[in-house]
Amino acid sequence: MFVIGNLLDAAASVLNVALQMLLLVILINALLSWVRPDPSNPIVMMLDRISSLVCDPIRKLFPTVMSGIDFAPFIAMLAIWFLQMFLVNTLRGMALRMG
Repeated sequence: MFVIGNLLDAAASVLNVALQMLLLVILINALLSWVRPDPSNPIVMMLDRISSLVCDPIRKLFPTVMSGIDFAPFIAMLAIWFLQMFLVNTLRGMALRMG
């Protein structure tokens, strides 16, 4: 059981870092949308592709309001924060009980 507990703790740590990086990518992409960077820049293209994976399904559910405000990044960030609080803490709690 000790090994499974360590495995769950490691999985929780990796998941936490991955979700934190995704949160950062979405935040940077949202901030860059205000500045209008060069869309052919490889870094901008990468950030846009990664954040589109999460934000595009949300944009289908919640279209942009009349004033042009896109709430998809904000909703995506809230969902990621929820996943961090729920999944990561659940995995760590299970790891503590097994370890």
